[in-house]
Amino acid sequence: MTSAVPTAIHHEEPAGRPITMFGPDFPFAYDDYLAHPAGLGSVPAAWYGTEVAVIGGGLSGIVTAYELMKLGLRPVVYEIAEIGGRLRSVRFPGCPDDVVAEMGAMRFPPASTALYHYIDKVGLETTPFPNPLAPETPSTVVDLKGESHYARTPEDLPAVFRDVAAAWDRTLAEHASFAEMQTAIRDRDAKTIKRLWNELVPRLDNQTFYGFLCDSPAFASFRHREIFGQVGFGTGGWDTDFPNSILEILRVVYTGADDEHRSIVGGSGQLPLRLWELAPEDIAFWPAGTSLSTLHGGRPRPGVARLHRTAPNNITVTDTEGHIKTFPAAVFTAQSWMLLSKIECDAELFPIDHWTAIERTHYMASSKVFVPVDRPFWLDRDPATGRDTMSMTLTDRMPRGTYLLGSDPDRPAVICLSYTWADDSLKWLPLSVGERVEVMLQSLREIYPGVDVRRHIIGDPVTVSWEDEPHFMGAFKANLPGHYRYQHRLFTHFVQDALPPKYRGLFLAGDDVSWTAGWAEGAVQTALNAVWGVLHHFGGATDPVNPGPGDLFDDLAPITLPD
Repeated sequence: MTSAVPTAIHHEEPAGRPITMFGPDFPFAYDDYLAHPAGLGSVPAAWYGTEVAVIGGGLSGIVTAYELMKLGLRPVVYEIAEIGGRLRSVRFPGCPDDVVAEMGAMRFPPASTALYHYIDKVGLETTPFPNPLAPETPSTVVDLKGESHYARTPEDLPAVFRDVAAAWDRTLAEHASFAEMQTAIRDRDAKTIKRLWNELVPRLDNQTFYGFLCDSPAFASFRHREIFGQVGFGTGGWDTDFPNSILEILRVVYTGADDEHRSIVGGSGQLPLRLWELAPEDIAFWPAGTSLSTLHGGRPRPGVARLHRTAPNNITVTDTEGHIKTFPAAVFTAQSWMLLSKIECDAELFPIDHWTAIERTHYMASSKVFVPVDRPFWLDRDPATGRDTMSMTLTDRMPRGTYLLGSDPDRPAVICLSYTWADDSLKWLPLSVGERVEVMLQSLREIYPGVDVRRHIIGDPVTVSWEDEPHFMGAFKANLPGHYRYQHRLFTHFVQDALPPKYRGLFLAGDDVSWTAGWAEGAVQTALNAVWGVLHHFGGATDPVNPGPGDLFDDLAPITLPD
């Protein structure tokens, strides 16, 4: 939903079609597919009203269910906790409704055009997110090795930081055909995208992010690599991603997912909840006014305890209250590790190679801590220096990233005291929320000696460690070197004609199945893949003027690496 990968220093977009999350592995225009007046297709009338299990009520599950409902099918959503998944917005008692802590996804790039289709559909408003050094961010402090640097623009930082940013730009240009790839993505030139990416994947699948930097002459300096890793440029330090595959990083920077982030006013959790309640105008079979909520009597089914196959080619679901239902098709959108530990599964659900891919999925840890404050006091000017009292902060101290959320001087606001990933997140895991706050406040006192953050706090802090959440066990997938083949199996699972019949009818979706995990766009795209898979499974078809992802699969399929 939001990645550990940081934003580069902002670059102005060239004129013409904007960059979007179009590829590079599977350059299908999901946004055009959604916007086309022909719709996503149709199923034979004999299937109208047929129940399809949708396991997981996060964004991917709700989008899947919403689009299946529009086709005239009856999605049955199973959710063990709350609708929204990692779109989890927590409100503070006594504060206005739009003062929220975004425990999961909190910033969304405009490049996520399929996601914004649904944001716009339900009438949500977005506003620029205050990433460090973003044009809308009042000020940024980069605190490294005990020395703080105040900046309103990148030009205010010492030259070494600009040198590091230039080294990253040079590395992308010289070793990843960056400009050519971005031009192809803007132009929706799938042929060029595939040519460039299909050359890079075999060469870089075994390479870590850190190794990729080390191989670049631009990053010959360890000092440059250390600065790049500890504070990065944008949403935080890069070093938590250093062990991951460089392909994961390139997917993000090619597609503009790392720039111009926006937040959803009032909280991202509104998106799945509004889709749950939305009655679409263009709907097959169901009467006007039908919504996912009305089909479910207002609430989803309980979580899933068991999944197994039953004759003839059905999926049987046992929920946590012991109720059993059987379906001719199902879509699994929860994090895939749930299939290994939390849900009793029939081995025949997937071929053995897909089980291996699920087992090898690598999840990133991630932690956040938020506190509500009386007002955005950080905008007060220090009379001695003329600087903001506090700034968006990147540091090598324990908090790593501190975000200041709110700009109305007369209303409460929120501070994300700390946003950490991987090993940095695990350091917080044994600590209570109160202990976490104390460590963070001490670090902030060292950076801002004259600022008393505590006296502005007006409510209890809230925290999350996604690796400790029992129904997630991690924030999102991040492939390690050599994992391309596993990701290929998971992403392409929605095209099932080549599978033996006994393995068909259960489809995977969710951002950990996508190539761009950690971004809500991936959750939406894989949901649309699964919807096409169910449609095809029931003998339905898309309109010839608006082919779906499975219809164009042979032309756009991700490269297959040899075993």
